[in-house]
Amino acid sequence: MSNNDESESLLELRHITKIFPGVKALDEVHFELRRGEIHGLMGENGAGKSTFIKIITGVHSPEAGEIILDGKPVEFKTPVEAQKAGVAAIYQHVTCYPDLTVAENIFMGHEKTSGFMKRIDWKATHAEAQRLLDQLDAKFSSYERMGGLSVARQQIVEIAKALSTQARIIIMDEPTAALTQHESEELYRITEGLREGGVSVIFISHRMEDIQRLADRVTVFRDARYIGTWPIGEISQDKLIVAMVGREISKMFPKRHIRLGEEVLRVENLTRVGFFRDVSFTLRRGEILALTGLVGAGRTEVCESIYGVFPWDAGRVFVAGKPATVRTPMDALALGIGYLPEDRQKQGLILDWAIGKNITLPSLGKYSRLGWMDEKAENAAAGTLTEKLSVKTKSIFTRASAMSGGNQQKVVVAKILTNELKVIILDEPTKGVDVAAKAAIYEIIGDLAEQGYGVILVSSEMPEVLELSDRIVVMKEGRVTACLDTAATNQEEILHAAMVIDVAHDSAARSGEAYHGRA
Repeated sequence: MSNNDESESLLELRHITKIFPGVKALDEVHFELRRGEIHGLMGENGAGKSTFIKIITGVHSPEAGEIILDGKPVEFKTPVEAQKAGVAAIYQHVTCYPDLTVAENIFMGHEKTSGFMKRIDWKATHAEAQRLLDQLDAKFSSYERMGGLSVARQQIVEIAKALSTQARIIIMDEPTAALTQHESEELYRITEGLREGGVSVIFISHRMEDIQRLADRVTVFRDARYIGTWPIGEISQDKLIVAMVGREISKMFPKRHIRLGEEVLRVENLTRVGFFRDVSFTLRRGEILALTGLVGAGRTEVCESIYGVFPWDAGRVFVAGKPATVRTPMDALALGIGYLPEDRQKQGLILDWAIGKNITLPSLGKYSRLGWMDEKAENAAAGTLTEKLSVKTKSIFTRASAMSGGNQQKVVVAKILTNELKVIILDEPTKGVDVAAKAAIYEIIGDLAEQGYGVILVSSEMPEVLELSDRIVVMKEGRVTACLDTAATNQEEILHAAMVIDVAHDSAARSGEAYHGRA
């Protein structure tokens, strides 16, 4: 926690109101940030957090209210004015120049120049960039190409960029959404280091563990309004959820006792050169099988190969006991395998299309008669699934881009349910969605298992893995290192298997059978 004088206010927003055509995005919002403080900001999708960021960074101007910086009223008309005042933002989806070096990305827009001609001083640029990276204890060079870095390392570059502008207020928007637990811990360490150095941080997250681990105080917005601010030690997780959603969520993880059926999927020694090798596991009707590990473990690549996105080089896949040939996603769908990709916006949805059209896209053949589309039947099917999954929308004709992240995720689930499936692969299904949407998606996953689907849940979040699954397959560097019975394991054992390959139980892991005992 911060050791600074808690009464010293650096930034205040008072009675901030922002109106877009037909929408009040912020309504009399309050916020206070102290010097050397990590201040958590929470709220459901649509609560006003994104507009709040844009007000502080000078992208939007408020219709009413005032911003107080260092005790004086200020008005940021452009992002450049906000940057000059010491404000910087790091977004969930890092925007960068992938073909340029780390140093070039850090100093883009405020290049280090020398001489009468103001030419870029590359030696000084790389020296200062490396100093900033070393300050953050980064394990990579300023000469590396930005596009070759992991998401976690790209975020470190964004922090270095903020420090290069002498930022004293850094806004982090869902920075851990795409990170594993190990990478999140590294980000926590860096963020705490910023606080110790006197930088004030606004940390926006849907993840309770982020806020409880880092924040000195937490503020909640709901429906574009300010709900309250609390010292982190004075509000429980349950009360935070009530503040965010306006009601109690009694069971975050629904407990179901499902009698597992016959085997629906068997993967034997599956190998894709350079990505994963000798991956084996089984899946039964009604079972939720978690697939977890650190970034780079090969989880997504395995699922993409099972679904036919990329071919495997060796090994076999059996569906309902029969050998399966999967060359394309259409082959997978015909066999009864559905896949919800990790990036719903780029891979799961056509954002400019209506949600109804998105839902029926994988199964258009069902609604075609002699080359003509039966739009009535198509719309009825989309409407039924929209209602079944409780998608919050005015109609099936609403564009996907206009929906919250949680509702977009439900639409992607609805898409895969338009086909007759046996196996459903869900890759990070709650990534970047709020707590209420998470609870709804967990309910859907439980319902899918109860209906007899075999579910593969790819997740980096330990609560999801431990609370939802029946068994857990752990991967490291493209190999299965453990297959654990969820009821007989814990977080420490899972992390150990994700970080250390242990020869003693490697044969059990390869077979895809549950391994009992600490690795």
